[in-house]
Amino acid sequence: TNFPTTHFSISLDLFFWVDEMRNPHSNGNLPKLDDGRESNGYGDGVILGLDGGATSTVCVCVPFFPYGDRFPEPIPILGRAVAGCTNRNSVGETAAKDSLEQVISEALSQSGSDKSHVRGVCLGVSGVNHPSDQEMVEHWIRWDMFPSHVKVYVQNDAIVALASGTMGKLHGCVLIAGTGCIAYGFDEDGREARASGAGPILGDWGSGYGISAQALTAVIRAHDGRGPETMLTSTILKALGLSSPDELIGWTYADPSWARIAALVPQVVTCAEAGDEISDKILVDAADDLALSVKAVVQRLGLCGKDGTASFPVVMVGGVLNANMKWDIGKEVSKRINKHFPGAQTIIPKVEPAVGAALLAMNFLAVKNDVS
Repeated sequence: TNFPTTHFSISLDLFFWVDEMRNPHSNGNLPKLDDGRESNGYGDGVILGLDGGATSTVCVCVPFFPYGDRFPEPIPILGRAVAGCTNRNSVGETAAKDSLEQVISEALSQSGSDKSHVRGVCLGVSGVNHPSDQEMVEHWIRWDMFPSHVKVYVQNDAIVALASGTMGKLHGCVLIAGTGCIAYGFDEDGREARASGAGPILGDWGSGYGISAQALTAVIRAHDGRGPETMLTSTILKALGLSSPDELIGWTYADPSWARIAALVPQVVTCAEAGDEISDKILVDAADDLALSVKAVVQRLGLCGKDGTASFPVVMVGGVLNANMKWDIGKEVSKRINKHFPGAQTIIPKVEPAVGAALLAMNFLAVKNDVS
């Protein structure tokens, strides 16, 4: 069974990737390749791909395909597991490390394999922004789980999201907008650039958290007379089961986690669709900010070419961009991107970022083998 494209068109009511699918391919029933050969299962080992975002972490176990970028379609998923947040900036080192170990162990267990089968691991983790972050996460994995011969690659989660839309190739730009947001890109020479992704305090207002935080602020401002009346007041209070805007203060600070706040985005979209001007402006500003992040990355890397018309992929990932609602944030962002860069080709991935991480690991290993 293929991972459905609706996996990336998931309702904003959920707002993060949670999939109840379990082991859609049995270990002994791997698909035939285009040239008629059958995968040899564990003969070549397995690869682990992990996507750790601001809300949850997904790990998949897939067979290792040693012939470079030739992958069967669909990619066989031997095991898949979900755990909590692995961004140490959000939950602390202990909780992040525990979630990593849990999700990897569960994916291996589901696949019927063990650590001895693992050829490589690619972890895309939010909050990995510096070589010291990469070293820390790799140390966590090495210390308890994998010996030195297992190749471990640690990346920012944006990089594996890009790979999910390019089948493991690092070229073009990815825009993630879910609980958080970031734009990240690579040119053909391997140069990389990013924009946003510094968290809500440092201006990621196109994120789900940023949109919802502005909506909550609008409700408070309307209540105390600093701002205009807005439909957001009744809609958000009803969604939260509160009777007065004053109660929002206690609700917000009782647990100011990013995902909890970001889950209010559907209410903002609903109000905008009903004609609420405050909600509409929040979403318009979010779309502008997200497109601006892509523009910054594209211009720094020259992805659009000297004349500004060169073709390049823009991978769109996250609940904010793929909500399939009438007020379509993803479509509005795409319009803005194409206005600046007519050669930009927006892509909704057919596989989830965790699978992108696995494909990235296989491409890294294939390059290493070619060099050897």
